[in-house]
Amino acid sequence: MEPLLSSFAELFAPLPFLLVFLGVFVGIVVGAIPGMSGAMVIALALPLTFFMESTHALVLLVAMYVGSTSGGLISATLMRMPGTPAAMMTVLDGFPMAKRGQPGRALGFGIMASFIGGLISWVFLAALSPPLADIAVRFGPYEIFAISLVALMLISAVSQGSMIKGLLSGVLGAVVSMVGVDNASGVVRMTFGFHDLDSGFQLLPVILGMLVLSQVLKDVIDIEQPLERVRTTTRSMFMTLSDLKAQAVNLVRSSLIGTWIGILPGIGGTTGAIASYTTARSFSRHPEKFGKGCEDGIVAAETANNAAVNGALVPLITLGIPGSVIDVILLGALVIHNLTPGPLLFQNSPESAYGIIAAALVANVLMLLIMLVATPVFARLMYVSRVWLMPPIVVFCIIGAFSESNRLFDVWVMLGFGALGFAMIQARVPTGPFIIGYILAPIAEVNLRSGLMIYDGSFLPLVTRPVSLAFLVVAFATAFWPLMRYLPAYFRNRAPEADDGD
Repeated sequence: MEPLLSSFAELFAPLPFLLVFLGVFVGIVVGAIPGMSGAMVIALALPLTFFMESTHALVLLVAMYVGSTSGGLISATLMRMPGTPAAMMTVLDGFPMAKRGQPGRALGFGIMASFIGGLISWVFLAALSPPLADIAVRFGPYEIFAISLVALMLISAVSQGSMIKGLLSGVLGAVVSMVGVDNASGVVRMTFGFHDLDSGFQLLPVILGMLVLSQVLKDVIDIEQPLERVRTTTRSMFMTLSDLKAQAVNLVRSSLIGTWIGILPGIGGTTGAIASYTTARSFSRHPEKFGKGCEDGIVAAETANNAAVNGALVPLITLGIPGSVIDVILLGALVIHNLTPGPLLFQNSPESAYGIIAAALVANVLMLLIMLVATPVFARLMYVSRVWLMPPIVVFCIIGAFSESNRLFDVWVMLGFGALGFAMIQARVPTGPFIIGYILAPIAEVNLRSGLMIYDGSFLPLVTRPVSLAFLVVAFATAFWPLMRYLPAYFRNRAPEADDGD
């Protein structure tokens, strides 16, 4: 408790507090603009943190994470277009409610639900992270390898589209991560004679290309797409005590669902919002109202997607496993600032670990205040033409890619991965598993080879050690669950054909 209180005291110093405020403000603005996303702004901000103190850099990025997740509800409610993927379920009831003359009430319910979801999930973040890190620090290389394997399987299983496409994307990311010097043997591999590849593909150009530039190319194609808009007002924007009482069960239930799904590696706030919305509809006395401007739907979706933010930070800072694509970028930020992701973070850099936890709570409170005061102003930003937004984004991408190593080669790498990401989007192949595979594959490889060296080349401890065995079972169950789910239906469909042949 004492390290956490010390982190709060340091966070309220002028510079850290200003960074949290700036991060939340920028995150809300970006989240409110269709076509932008939290992953995009955090990736663009990452080069700006190179010369910052590590704790200050992480505080800024976490605040952007919180702000962008909440900001997505503004465009979802007023334009029927989620500013972030996590706000996609908010569209179903937020826009119909705003269109029938209650935009302020729809926004107010969403803002308060976002705050409460973040508050409840933060309790789990603060309570679970230190003891979980104490347990995880005792894990050996085989346990870390098994955990990484679980994360890769979970990421692929919940990818948008088919699991096969998710797996292919993750495998491709893993292959790309192997280019350059082998960390275990020091041998240069897969460079094909290009000496610029001796150090491999740098993290930042890959992230900027796959997550930012690919989205810019997609938005350029749809840049003239007309949007349906609703004017906003601050009237009835505050939830009353009777509203809070009526939504109490929904708020707590959705917070728990969002937190738990956020903790599961690779799933993220979008899945949490879907699960929470579906659960709220199942327990509702009037399920027919959902999709037509139902307050319960707005509360369920916004509570869960914001609760998932803090939930996803739990595996990130305790195990070094990202819970979403944005957490992958935060993982990259830890690496860039020479911090060891995972349980050693609490031992080697407790000020950074507890700084992240403290920043998550302060950012959540600032998000509530900023959203209540400035939402009408943010709503006007949504109508800024994307024609004016795309060129500066491309310029910042080029600057960010070049600034990491001062090499023009990294700019070409970013452009190449941007083209690859755009092609994957057009083919409906998710880019998230690619990035996460790129991050996790080296961790899995290094720990697997370390385990083999420790145990004289034997794989047996991987299945005889109970923790690694448990994680392996979860990994294989996750990988084969979709297949097992569809096999009964397949055989049922085949049975009549066999009978006809007889």
